[in-house]
Amino acid sequence: MQEKKVIIASDHAGCPAKAVVRKHLEELGCTVFDYGPHTSDKPIDYPDKAYMMAKGLNRNEAQIGILLCGSGIGMSIAVNRYAHVRGALCCNAEMARLARAHNNANVLILGGRLTDDKTLIECVDAFLNTRYESGRHEVRVKKLWRMPNEL
Repeated sequence: MQEKKVIIASDHAGCPAKAVVRKHLEELGCTVFDYGPHTSDKPIDYPDKAYMMAKGLNRNEAQIGILLCGSGIGMSIAVNRYAHVRGALCCNAEMARLARAHNNANVLILGGRLTDDKTLIECVDAFLNTRYESGRHEVRVKKLWRMPNEL
């Protein structure tokens, strides 16, 4: 794996799993921008963290993001409101691989309360180590860019 910069963030429910992901990313040699929280002792609203992620990606702080909340559903809904984000909620490594290969996803979303540590790491590895295949997928991915602006 080439050196990667990764933004990570969670709400309070995803915070313990985020710590597992962050440790793994650091062990891989990634530069990690952790947008918090660093404890799960007070409620954190997931839309705020999704907004921060979208903003960081827009500023090119990193090309890849990882978001966690309790189920992953809230983060998925929130972050996909931004046209430059293609967030994929994944519950196994194959979904993470396909999200990158076929959909050119740039944000991996995980359910911290629903995903064991081994699966979290497998999803992260698959996401980081898979390249977008382009080709036959490019027409569909390009349509994602136009959709928010045509309504």
